[in-house]
Amino acid sequence: MKFLHVITTMDPHTGGTCQVIRNQASWFMEQGHAFEVVCLDESSSDFLSGATFPIHALGAGRGPWRYHPELLPWLNGNLSRFDAVIMNGLWQYSGYALSKAAQTAGRPPYFVFPHGMLDPWFQRDPARRMKALRNWCYWKCVEQQVISHANALLFTCAEEMRLARDAFQPYRPKHEINVGLGIPQPPVYQDFMAEAFAEKCPGLKAGPFWLFLGRIDPKKGVDMLIKAYAKICRSTGAIERAPIPKLVIAGPGLETSYARQMQELATQTCPPESVFWPGMLAGNAKWGAIFQSEIFILFSHQENFGLAVVEALACGKPVLISSQVNIWREIEEDRAGLVGRDTCGGAELALRRWLSFSPEAKLTMNRAAKASYESRFNIGLASRRLLTAIEQTIRH
Repeated sequence: MKFLHVITTMDPHTGGTCQVIRNQASWFMEQGHAFEVVCLDESSSDFLSGATFPIHALGAGRGPWRYHPELLPWLNGNLSRFDAVIMNGLWQYSGYALSKAAQTAGRPPYFVFPHGMLDPWFQRDPARRMKALRNWCYWKCVEQQVISHANALLFTCAEEMRLARDAFQPYRPKHEINVGLGIPQPPVYQDFMAEAFAEKCPGLKAGPFWLFLGRIDPKKGVDMLIKAYAKICRSTGAIERAPIPKLVIAGPGLETSYARQMQELATQTCPPESVFWPGMLAGNAKWGAIFQSEIFILFSHQENFGLAVVEALACGKPVLISSQVNIWREIEEDRAGLVGRDTCGGAELALRRWLSFSPEAKLTMNRAAKASYESRFNIGLASRRLLTAIEQTIRH
């Protein structure tokens, strides 16, 4: 089959959706399928170099809607080459253009992968009132038609599919399919990965550490993590057999005012040289950080799936996450980590529980983390579900 993915940008700094596409491309092409992407990026962008599949970069879109006058003509001229089209994300001109182009007779079916963008949290968060109003208006005028005309909505987990039904009305997709999401096997650990990470985080030196890996953003709950960590460090009840590891907060966004506030919070509340900020980690440095960490932490207020969570599982690292990370039920069922509320108290409780575990209990959870990845989040399993869902929908 020939597949086309439509996405606003393939820039990895914008989140994990573009990495999902890259992961899927490798698997689909290995199975003999054709795989292409059209996006609204400049063709000279560094992040597009080295792609193993065709990426049609039409140029940067205009404004927050990312309008581009060449996208609709490109779709009209190329859709007939494909057997199925997948729209990644919502609220952008790309979805509107695809829904218009797909209505012409003889065009292939299209599917929408919201990637968490129908989570009702975005409409209920007090800090997003104006954006919520904008989204409601856009839903009434445009987005509900994009979704109702699609052959199916594709979801990364059962929780995302359940939550999507409560965000907007009317909500009338033709089909809802939980296809899951997966990542490739991580590379085998090598010493040069640790060296690459050490170059990014030189002050850490030896010793255990806990890892947060994601955008430095209020939604990710970084403030709660720092406050919980500081409270544990200040307490006199630190468990003797388990001294408190250092905390590494890695990810893009260090230049933002929020990140500067968080660094100041850590400086004021945490012991000296206990919290480290290496910035965005990629490649060997990222894998070095994950493999060397003791646990992975993500107490987000909203997280559709969490690719970094699954990368940690794949490396055999237990994850401490909030119940707002949509795969929390799978993690809890597999005993691959600890789940708490998205509050400072919830983060503190999870961290204290981890500190109370014996070395044997921690090792058992390490093994459960790896097993959870193998049984649920392997790229082959998830991609086969996606392929089967598309094939069955087309046949019917």
